[in-house]
Amino acid sequence: MKKILFSITLIISFSCHAQQAYPLNTDFDEVPQNSYLKDLNNELDPYIGTYKATFQNMEITLYITKEIMKFFKALNVYKDALSIRYVIKNSSGAIIQNTQSMVFQPNQSKHTIYSQGTYPNQNIVWFNYGGTNCNVGWGAIELKQINVTQISWEYRPNDIILDSSKCPSGTDINIYLPETKDLIFTKQ
Repeated sequence: MKKILFSITLIISFSCHAQQAYPLNTDFDEVPQNSYLKDLNNELDPYIGTYKATFQNMEITLYITKEIMKFFKALNVYKDALSIRYVIKNSSGAIIQNTQSMVFQPNQSKHTIYSQGTYPNQNIVWFNYGGTNCNVGWGAIELKQINVTQISWEYRPNDIILDSSKCPSGTDINIYLPETKDLIFTKQ
């Protein structure tokens, strides 16, 4: 009988400490650590797919996927999030930057673009971009759904001061993502 009571108490104890799910845009400061911010209203789904645009003679292809329960260490929460991978080709068709086939380590920020939230009434998803070599280009990206086949892109990179202690000479510090607003990508 003691074993049965102990087992029941143990099960109830674990049930009380189960991970709590909250709506996607809940303020992460207002939830317990390791909570799950879930896309309950499927706000992220319309953005999933492959999109193309041309900017300054470069072809940019975005591959947008949804990751379920991605852990964000800096926020200490799990979230449903969109991930953007991309391939950028110059006017000759040569690939100048490609993150589509990269393997990202957990909590890697370099080259990653993850959604952080949505503005559902405005059809906008906002992202953090970790930048490339030496964190060059890190910043914010917003995608606005125009219709079922088109999204508008806005990328605002932040400034960074580089010196030889932060970035070895000869390192590629170019930003290849389109630094612009209102660039239209079309779903393929």
